[in-house]
Amino acid sequence: MLLKEINNSVEELKNLIISVERKETLQPMIDFVQSKVSANKNVNLNFICTHNSRRSHLSQIWAQTAAQNFGIKNVFCYSGGTEATAMFPMVGQILASQGFQITKLSNEDNPVYSVKYAENNPSIICFSKKYDDNFNPKGEFAALMTCDHADENCPFIVGCEARIPIRYNDPKVFDNTPQQAEKYLERSNEIASEMMYVFSQIKK
Repeated sequence: MLLKEINNSVEELKNLIISVERKETLQPMIDFVQSKVSANKNVNLNFICTHNSRRSHLSQIWAQTAAQNFGIKNVFCYSGGTEATAMFPMVGQILASQGFQITKLSNEDNPVYSVKYAENNPSIICFSKKYDDNFNPKGEFAALMTCDHADENCPFIVGCEARIPIRYNDPKVFDNTPQQAEKYLERSNEIASEMMYVFSQIKK
């Protein structure tokens, strides 16, 4: 069961409309997840962006949350970049405002965070890493490309069974502006609504 505060955020997402074009973009992800569920295999999803600092973390966390919300079992979500930097602090702040319990586990330049989303599930462990880091799967996964730079500059992802572009605009362009929090929330909601749509289409 999702944390109560996250359930409230999920209810609000129902007001967001996903365009026909975006549904077509998301269909290969739906097909991959469905193929694994139908075969009773683990669903490994690795969300990849250049710096593994914003969109890939939001996608990883919301995909794991959506799978829990719709009772899709054996879903394991990861994230990575073409280089490691750090999870941008505003990502954690926005997720906390949406009901996630965020705990900072370390204080180095690339901190480790615990992200709790459900009452009885292990927390998601988040930190910036390359997509092929030992923390991530080496095979039998889908590579979900969440930004155009990584998609265009990383043409081959070793070990992936499917490479699926689901690009999102980078909220980084609003950093240090009065619109920063608003735009990060907008991006988080967009990603959340699309991950909820994907998992709502899966037949158990």
